[in-house]
Amino acid sequence: MTVPEQRSQARAPRASPRASPRASRRVPAALGADVRPREVWAWAMYDFANSGYTTVVITALFNAYFVAVVAGNAPWATLAWTGALSLSYALVVFTAPFVGAYADLRAARKTLLAVTTAGCVVFTGLLYFAQPGTLFLAILCVVLSNFFFGSGENLIAAFLPSLSSARALGRVSGWGWSLGYIGGLVTLGACLLYVNRATAHGHVASQFVPVTMLITAAIFALASLPTFLLLRDRSVPQVAAAAPAGAQAIGTAWARVLQRLGHLRQFRDLRRFLLCTVFYQAGIQAVITLTAIYANQAMGFSMQQTLTLVLVVNLTAAAGAFLFGPVQDRIGHVRAIALTLLGWILTILLAYAAREAPLFWLAANLAGLCLGAAQSAGRAMVGLLAPPSRAAEFFGLWGLAVKLASIAGPLTYGMASWLTGGDHRQALLVTGSYFVVGLGLLCGVNTMRGRKAALRAERKVGRETRYGAAAAGPACR
Repeated sequence: MTVPEQRSQARAPRASPRASPRASRRVPAALGADVRPREVWAWAMYDFANSGYTTVVITALFNAYFVAVVAGNAPWATLAWTGALSLSYALVVFTAPFVGAYADLRAARKTLLAVTTAGCVVFTGLLYFAQPGTLFLAILCVVLSNFFFGSGENLIAAFLPSLSSARALGRVSGWGWSLGYIGGLVTLGACLLYVNRATAHGHVASQFVPVTMLITAAIFALASLPTFLLLRDRSVPQVAAAAPAGAQAIGTAWARVLQRLGHLRQFRDLRRFLLCTVFYQAGIQAVITLTAIYANQAMGFSMQQTLTLVLVVNLTAAAGAFLFGPVQDRIGHVRAIALTLLGWILTILLAYAAREAPLFWLAANLAGLCLGAAQSAGRAMVGLLAPPSRAAEFFGLWGLAVKLASIAGPLTYGMASWLTGGDHRQALLVTGSYFVVGLGLLCGVNTMRGRKAALRAERKVGRETRYGAAAAGPACR
């Protein structure tokens, strides 16, 4: 959202001629000036589109197929899988701030989003060729598809501040997250329908799992089309028109990132929240990655029970993201996230204590509610604390924090499980400590102070842009 757009929020935007009077009163309250509801729907559809990738490839189907079939249940199979994911997250960690800064400098958010989407779709589709003995191909495709997925997550998040009013960031972010969980359900449901049909005809995993990769890639590609057709990129290039589009622009982006990392102390509350994000997201990422393993190893769930659990938890996560957005806008961002972290701590304790399925189901569904709420609330918080004209850059730093957590959380669980002789309950408790630390860090975040710092930085950018244009004017004539 640019500075003029912030000022224009004080005035009610003109309603579309087709909008009803009631709708025209609701839309300005939630959306930014000149933003149409269909743009928000198109933005949220990207969450719908890409969620099938994590649900099918990372969580429910391909991970088990990789270990059992591609790697042949070798002793190092699980390590190879987690290593591939860790490498992909490390690549995102390294590149996210630079991609974000370049997107801001060149107003290239939508272009880069198209590149990352195509990359994830292509390499997901290439997983069709993952068969026994094709370990290198499978690892390469997993690393690259997950890298493009993570990079795209950062870019789509950077559109949020220009679509939503400051008071409705939580609500609009919640729409995207909730639609994302529904998208994960749709993709998983389509794959399971095919799997059930294939197994009924006597097909084995090496025959039907590769086809689910094509299904996942196709749904991602088709469902993301509204994003590229209807969503406007309102960012403004911040590099002089005469600057080359190649090495010099990239060098400028790198220089800005290093400067931003060095001066992040100017944004005290954003810096603290990003550190908080690393900790509580480490706990969340461990739960996302290892729920199926915990259900099987600690609770004795069958594959069918685990897949049913994933489906139901996606529903509760969608409900949590959708319903919690208005709550966040009403009670405040810090209190809202604190509430979700308390919910996560309770979830860990319930899962640790569960010896029978009903209590574990309760813990899993509470985790789903907290998952949707925490993810939506975190994205909205960054949108509130980041200077709007640098949104992609700061969402890149947020992506860095989340990906660091994606490495730390699962590795912590794995190390704890190994050191305790395979005790998954003890490993869960150790991982749960991340939520406690995150809650403690969150208590020091002041959103009002952080928002003022972001707006001061935005006004400074506006003044520098005007002064730069005035100085360049005579030279251009």
